Amino acid sequence: MYSRSAATGGRSSLPGRLIVGAIIAVVALVGYFGAQVFNPITGETQHIDITVEQEVALGLQAAPEVEAQFGGQSDDGAGQAHVEQVGEAVVAQSGAADSPYDYTFTLLDDSETINAFALPGGPVFITEALYNQLQTEGQLAAVLAHEITHVVARHSAEQIAKQNLTEGLTGAAVLAVYDPNNPETMRTAQVALLIGQLVNLKFSRDDELEADRLGVRWMTEAGYDPRALIGLMQILEAASGPSQQPEFFATHPNPDNRITNIEEAIAAEFPDGVPEGLKE
Repeated sequence: MYSRSAATGGRSSLPGRLIVGAIIAVVALVGYFGAQVFNPITGETQHIDITVEQEVALGLQAAPEVEAQFGGQSDDGAGQAHVEQVGEAVVAQSGAADSPYDYTFTLLDDSETINAFALPGGPVFITEALYNQLQTEGQLAAVLAHEITHVVARHSAEQIAKQNLTEGLTGAAVLAVYDPNNPETMRTAQVALLIGQLVNLKFSRDDELEADRLGVRWMTEAGYDPRALIGLMQILEAASGPSQQPEFFATHPNPDNRITNIEEAIAAEFPDGVPEGLKE
């Protein structure tokens, strides 16, 4: 008697779950597509639901914790000064100077993790592990130009909006299909969540490719040979080793594909060839 009532209750509540799920999905879609901001530097209209001031506040709040996770600021004073010098030159002499952000550049005391990244609003970081593998100042400029572009293009703010959309849609899907009396619907719900995660990974790869393309422009405007970005990709590829993840499941694009993208960007910027006299 109890099990029959529970099953009947599960069936009768399905239309209600579908309606609530549909409402959640509509709210998520309207919130995402209704928040549009034009980026005058990249020329793109973006779906972003936080202000520049909020971006800056997020970056400032997160920076100390991020530094701590990577061992804090490096004790290499000369390296820190070098990173600051090159980063500030790239900003001052490129289109990034027109952005509303105050950039900081930090060399992190991590000799094992090969990485560089930027937080919303301007903090840019590079680990000692990557810095010590760079062979030229141009490669350092390439790293920093790439990360500066993430800030200028407001990729973090875009990711926040996309994450909110994905969570809203997948939450609606889970609510609509989940039935506690039918374990099979839990597997369907888990698939919906996985799809949402893969979509966000694809967005992230697109951001990385855009940062490569615009990074070519930023570093060249600052007087560095954009082909140094290719050398950087070769260093990263060598560091990835045989255990490299397939590109589809990776946060960053495959270095081979990025090299192709960079070569295309260089050819588009300089159809008559890269100018002479640029720093390597």
